[in-house]
This record gives sequence, C-alpha cells and structure tokens, in this order.
Amino acid sequence: MATTHPALADVLARHEPRTTAERADTDRVRALVAAGDAWGRAGRLHVTASAVIVHPDSGRVLLRRHPRHRSWLLVGGHGDPGEDAPLDVALREGREETGLADLAPWPDTAVAHLVIVPVPAGDREPAHEHADLRHVLATAVPDSVRPENPDAPLRWLTPRAARETVTEANVRATLERVAPLLER
Repeated sequence: MATTHPALADVLARHEPRTTAERADTDRVRALVAAGDAWGRAGRLHVTASAVIVHPDSGRVLLRRHPRHRSWLLVGGHGDPGEDAPLDVALREGREETGLADLAPWPDTAVAHLVIVPVPAGDREPAHEHADLRHVLATAVPDSVRPENPDAPLRWLTPRAARETVTEANVRATLERVAPLLER
C-alpha cells in the first residue's frame, strides 16, 4: 500500500531507535503514517519536527522559551500544507523562530531522537500528542540570532547548562544525545 507521506515514511524506515521507549514511539508513528494524514492536526496524535540548534565552534546549543508552555524548549513545530519531510519542517521552523538564515543539518541529516510528547489542552485545541522527530541543525553565525517575538526569547547555553535549564525529561534526553557530538 502506498503512503500519502513518502518522505516521512522514508525517514522512519531509516531511523534506528536507541531505547525501548523510542522503539515503541517509532512503531506508533509508523502506524500513524500507514493510516493516513500523519501531519494533520485534527487527530489526537500528529507528527511535528524540531531541532537542537548548535554552534559547533563554541560547543553551545540554543534554547527557545515557549510562551504557552512557559518552559525552555527546542525550536520546531507543525508541518505546513504540502510539507512531508521532517528535516524541511525543522529547517523552516528553525529559521522562522531564530532568524538564523544559515541553518544546515549537522553532522548529518538523520533524526537524532523520535519521541511522543503530551501536549496539554489550550484555548483552541484539546489535549493531544506530538510525535516529534528531532534533528540537529548548525549555524556559523550565532550572534545573528533574533527571536521571532519578544515573548519567545532565545538563549545560547552549554549542553550541560541547557540540560539543567529544561524541565522536560524528553528534551534533556535529546540534549544528552547531542552533547557528545559537540565534544568531538
């Protein structure tokens, strides 16, 4: 059976989960893709893409304060109509939320972490889940960073300081995967 999400299906076929929990989340996302509109926001579970933005020369990572969640998170979000490749979504969202025009996959294009996270109900949506595919993106010009809006400040931190700043265990787990890459 052909999927309506060929790029997403390809990424999932190449993704190698590192933990039992990530394997279970990956299996759920594969089933979602096989069932239909994985990017659509109507379902209780839908795909999103995000990124850890890094500056390899200084070994720092960028966090964004999320106004709705009132916590420091990664950049990222929902796919726009017609988008299917998680990396393209992460790049677009990263550029929009940080003003960094030179973002590029680093050290490669692979998904660094796949995790399903709960999203509490908001003013315009019920509680749901994001199947978040996380990439690593690099910039060579960290001082060019500009927040998308004043309510969403950005902060460059060492990986250790970033792990101490975030409150969500799933974001800490992603940062733990990225830290060794910056130490090389």
